[in-house]
Amino acid sequence: MNNNLNEFERWFSQAKFDLDAAKDSLKAENFEWACFQAQQSAEKALKSYLFLKGKRGILTHSVDRLIKECKKLDKNFLQIRKAKELDQYYIPTRYPNGLPDEIPHKFYNKEDALKCVNYAEGIIKLVQKLVKS
Repeated sequence: MNNNLNEFERWFSQAKFDLDAAKDSLKAENFEWACFQAQQSAEKALKSYLFLKGKRGILTHSVDRLIKECKKLDKNFLQIRKAKELDQYYIPTRYPNGLPDEIPHKFYNKEDALKCVNYAEGIIKLVQKLVKS
C-alpha cells in the first residue's frame, strides 16, 4: 500500500472513531466533550484527505485553514465552509480559563453539541464521497 493511502486510512479511521466518541458524549450529555471531539474528528478527516493527496507537514489545528487547503484541491470543500465554526471549540471546551465566567461543562449545551457533530459528520461524508469517486 502506498504511503499516501496508508496515512489517509490511519487518519480517516481515527476521525470516524472521534465522531463516534462525540456522539457518545452527546448522548451522555457531556456537551463540551461532544463539541471538542467533533472538532477533532473534522480536523483529522480533513488532514486525512490532504495526506491522501500527498501533502505533508500539516501543522495547523484550524478547521478553517484545513478546509481552505482542501478547497485548493477540490472545490467540493466549499460545501462545508461553515464548519470553520468548529475552530471556536478547540480550546474553550476543555479549559475553565477558556471562558470568562463559567466552566465548559456548564457552558456548552445540546444545541452546541448537535451543531458540532453535524459539521463533523458532513466533513466525514464529503471525504468519503470524494475518495470513492
